[in-house]
Amino acid sequence: MKIKDAVKLLNADTLSENKSMDNYIIRSAFAADLLSDVLALTGDEQATLITGTANMQVIRVAEILDISCIIFVRGKTPEQGILIKAKELGIPLLRTRKTMFETCGILYSHGVSHCRYKNCIENNGMPGGRK
Repeated sequence: MKIKDAVKLLNADTLSENKSMDNYIIRSAFAADLLSDVLALTGDEQATLITGTANMQVIRVAEILDISCIIFVRGKTPEQGILIKAKELGIPLLRTRKTMFETCGILYSHGVSHCRYKNCIENNGMPGGRK
């Protein structure tokens, strides 16, 4: 799904964009407010992060994991430093008033897949070793 389509579907605001934003495709996404979960479990590079966490740690995690788009849910407005750093890194930022559940459902129903978990193969297909 093209990011401009996600903006329409989610009734989202574009907070930070880059030159290639029109061509950017959202293929997979991960949703979490606990950034430690994102660090521990996200296995896809170039994934989209869906979160309600709007502090500087979110952009640091995005940089570490090569997250290529961040969607802030529940109308959360990120700190000014996030906007500056996202522009530096070329990471598009979107904000929607929809809940995380709604956002995930909309994206999933339009072909966006979930991220694969880093440790699924070693743990019988479930993150964290759950069976």
